Amino acid sequence: MSRAARLVATVGGIGRLRPAPGTWASAAAILAALGLYAAGGFLLLAAATVAVAALGFWACERDLPTREDQDPDEIVVDEIAGQWLACCFPAAAFFARDVPEPALMPWPAWVAAFVLFRLFDVRKPWLAGRADRAGGVRGVMMDDLWAGVFAGVATIVLGVAYHLWLFA
Repeated sequence: MSRAARLVATVGGIGRLRPAPGTWASAAAILAALGLYAAGGFLLLAAATVAVAALGFWACERDLPTREDQDPDEIVVDEIAGQWLACCFPAAAFFARDVPEPALMPWPAWVAAFVLFRLFDVRKPWLAGRADRAGGVRGVMMDDLWAGVFAGVATIVLGVAYHLWLFA
């Protein structure tokens, strides 16, 4: 077991917080995503998401063989990657507009991404559940990435519905 892999997998020990280490990691991920977005907008957030997902696969590949439980609660790098992926959807929507991206992602976007990601991560519908049941490194990482996709899409759908209702 690599000490560096364990550090990455537990996101510097956030995974050891109780109760609900995944929720703690998601909350930390939201704060970091807001900082990344403020520093560089969608492109920086997207690049960081790809980087943390790759690091997550690397860390899990090295850390999981040393554990009895093949999806331990303290491995939370997958929550960081999934939560950032969920945040990429509203960030991409702001990026795609003809006006400059806001300096701070508006609160309904990141609150919705957080709540919906936690919902999809816990409930594990469809492809998230299938990935989770597959187990191993791929299962640990992919269920949260799918939850991030579902949460991101749902965040956009809710945003569009809200704006259609607001301006109807």
